[in-house]
Amino acid sequence: MARRILITGASIAGITTAWWLGRHGYEVTVVERAPGFRDGGQNVDVRGVGREVLRRMGLEQAALDGGTGEIGTAWVDEDGEVAAEFLTDATTGDGPTAEMEILRGDLAHLLYEAARHHAGFRFGDSIAEVENGRDGAQVTFESGRREAFDLVIVAEGVGSATRDRVFPGENDPRWMDMTIAYFTIPRTPDDDRKWRWYHAAGGRSVSLRPDPHGTTRAMLTIQKPPEGEQELCVEDQKAWLRERFADVGWEAPRVLAGMAGTENFYFDVLRQVRMKRWSNGRVVLTGDAAWCVTPLGGVGATLAVTGGHVLAGELIRTPDLAEALAAYEAAMRPMVDQAQGVPKIAPRLMNPHSKLGIHLLHGVLNVASRPMLRGLTTKMFARDQKEPDLSPYPQG
Repeated sequence: MARRILITGASIAGITTAWWLGRHGYEVTVVERAPGFRDGGQNVDVRGVGREVLRRMGLEQAALDGGTGEIGTAWVDEDGEVAAEFLTDATTGDGPTAEMEILRGDLAHLLYEAARHHAGFRFGDSIAEVENGRDGAQVTFESGRREAFDLVIVAEGVGSATRDRVFPGENDPRWMDMTIAYFTIPRTPDDDRKWRWYHAAGGRSVSLRPDPHGTTRAMLTIQKPPEGEQELCVEDQKAWLRERFADVGWEAPRVLAGMAGTENFYFDVLRQVRMKRWSNGRVVLTGDAAWCVTPLGGVGATLAVTGGHVLAGELIRTPDLAEALAAYEAAMRPMVDQAQGVPKIAPRLMNPHSKLGIHLLHGVLNVASRPMLRGLTTKMFARDQKEPDLSPYPQG
């Protein structure tokens, strides 16, 4: 049985796994490249089986209490007039905005505060080399330390260097033709509790979302094939965005001005991680390092906490390591495959390139938001997931 565990990446998936393993007697070390815990990030929601995992951890109510306060989604025109609107269903908690809507950093911090009592966290270090042996993994860190572990769990995210080192050439990314930036800007009295989403010609959009910290979360997106902009330095990425959004109306000038001074700027070109296997000897992947579905999949945080619980649960209940890792993959694959099934045309349909296309999108959304169809539409946003059965795993 694997008892000494290294988790690389203090992500939602990594911290969740650390909580479960540490609570059940494993010696767990979490190593994180960043010098300290990383706050910030975009809004995420947790639904269905993910909420059950948080409930088992005793964290469900705290996650609800720490939510963004967002009550729904409104598509607006250049004057800020609402073209279509969906409010969170008071009965089911479903819709484009879920009942449990929380900032990624706030959810991760909630998990971290619980997990640090069961696991050791080492910030400012990362893996330089892994010797994947039959009886364990010898890990050399960038700091020069060298240690042996029974299992290395990689939870570093979509661009995981450790994954690419241990599984060379095995990631076959699916590019989703969307460039996206998230950051925080100062809140104004006109900002409300809805996710306000404005589309401009050329597949561009600007959106504003509430957060519980007295600021506003801004997002800029462009629907286009990738051209390497994710490799630019931060200042060049900001310049790239300023050039492409200079002629966009609504709140774009305010967002671009706020972008200059933001301290939590995130920029990426969306791509799914496609791996034929998630384990290789004494190394296993979880979270976005294994299966990034991108925000287009809508269940990234749910998959992260669920995958962490399932991986830990299989390790706890199955003495044979190879069997445990195979069972973990078998349990999670159906949900991951479903979440990754977003059609490539979906980003184009939801981000029209012409004014006529935007007008048609608003018209379709307006009809779908009417009382007669709202229940059906809400169910589409919260479609049934092929969720793993959690009954074999620990309750807390």
